[in-house]
Amino acid sequence: MAMSRETLLGYLTDAFPEAEITLTDLAGDDNHWQAEIVSSQFDGMPRVKQHQLVYSALKGTMGGELHALALKTRAPDS
Repeated sequence: MAMSRETLLGYLTDAFPEAEITLTDLAGDDNHWQAEIVSSQFDGMPRVKQHQLVYSALKGTMGGELHALALKTRAPDS
């Protein structure tokens, strides 16, 4: 089962409402996504912690409904 752009964007905007989020469907199958997230919530946080926050926002869908997600995360102006 694949995850639609709208569903993925919903999870991410719920967790990071002020963020600039760009989603790219890497394979055209709603199953392999890249998310670029620029959020002030990431300020001063190591990249591993940033990614953990994103995975937490996905509420257990990673590896099931969401097969693959490449992440690019950063705080504004960094």
